[in-house]
Amino acid sequence: MKRIVFFGSDEIALPCLEHIAGEADVEIVAAFSQPDRPSGRGKQVRANAVVEWARQRGLPVFQPQERPGEEAAATLRELGCDVALVMAYGHILRRELLETLPLGFFNIHGSLLPALRGATPIEGAIVSGLAESGVCLQRVVSRLDAGAVLDAERVPLAPDETRLSLREKMAAASVPLIARVLPQIFSGDAAGVPQDETVATFTRKITREDSAADFHATARELAARVRALSPWPGVTIPWGGIELKIGGAFEVENTGNIASAALAVPGTILQADGRGVCVATGTGVLCLSHLQRPTAKMLPAAAFLAGMPLPIGSVFESRPMRALVAAAPFKNLDK
Repeated sequence: MKRIVFFGSDEIALPCLEHIAGEADVEIVAAFSQPDRPSGRGKQVRANAVVEWARQRGLPVFQPQERPGEEAAATLRELGCDVALVMAYGHILRRELLETLPLGFFNIHGSLLPALRGATPIEGAIVSGLAESGVCLQRVVSRLDAGAVLDAERVPLAPDETRLSLREKMAAASVPLIARVLPQIFSGDAAGVPQDETVATFTRKITREDSAADFHATARELAARVRALSPWPGVTIPWGGIELKIGGAFEVENTGNIASAALAVPGTILQADGRGVCVATGTGVLCLSHLQRPTAKMLPAAAFLAGMPLPIGSVFESRPMRALVAAAPFKNLDK
């Protein structure tokens, strides 16, 4: 019987956990996860999905406030673990911890490494306009997502892929991946292939400030950003002293019927009716299909405009958009 300890903090890991728990010769002995935090509208302190899953099965749960170090290493030695599996944990693991277990630490990462290392590979795939991404199983090292890759499961992206839909695909793809590779890990044959550092790209944590929209970007880029950042922090635009949140947006394929589309200042409202709010961008026209006022519900454009008209010719303010993907690590990303 092989003994696994799991490190994770997000519900995306649940299908993988369920698969491992169903294996006859494997025992999940404990879970490490992030501390309980306020969440939801009422900001009540709640356990995350991994903690709930582990507690329902009577597993020990450890939730260190800081990056786990020597104390966690001692715990793993006491538990007699063979291997650790990591998925969406939220901390870069310390070297002293990685040297604790006989078979090592292995991470399921939501991209085809070395592309999109870091905290937000799903969002990064969408804003990058990728047609394909996937999940990789890699050996964990003390640098961010830099370990050798054992195997990958490829995942196609639809043209209208959203963060939520891609998360579901990635969660499902982790199951056949771990089913293939877990026997290699247990046999000690999980060497993996080193990553090509020259083509690595990086993502970063998303913050509330990433909700800004710059209409000088292309319509395609803006539509992808809306899909990647919904529901939180979303993409917002200032209007009359409040922030309007965009719940859905798409690039208008045929702009010939929209007057002055090619000449308008980016951010100009070109059309506002039941089909949506069409806005000029740096290249192309963006149609806002769903909008929301503060404290109100997200509404289709027709219902929103019935309560808050948006005059044609008005100009939405543009605000700088920070890059979500880069060719080098973001500042402090791997500290």
